Amino acid sequence: MIKSQLIESLAAKMTHLPEKQVNDGINVILGLMSEALVKGQRIEIRGFGSFSLHYRPPRNAHNPKTGEKVVTEAKYSPHFKPGKELKERVDASRDSVVLSRDE
Repeated sequence: MIKSQLIESLAAKMTHLPEKQVNDGINVILGLMSEALVKGQRIEIRGFGSFSLHYRPPRNAHNPKTGEKVVTEAKYSPHFKPGKELKERVDASRDSVVLSRDE
């Protein structure tokens, strides 16, 4: 699902709100989540999961095109850890849904 599909789905369920308001709400939520991660804060949504930052230390690597050895910079990257309820729901849904290897 992409952002526009999420907005469309929510707008269909929340018929009392115009799609523009649903769009604005989604943008505000995503903006607040982004700001929290930028500040190094952890985000927890009970029953869904949590977002946090993982530190990636510098490492030795190489440029595959030239073979040149390089050292990557240390960085933080966003990490999502699904909650127990989400894992259980997804796992239970696999009993009734057959996925192709492409998905």
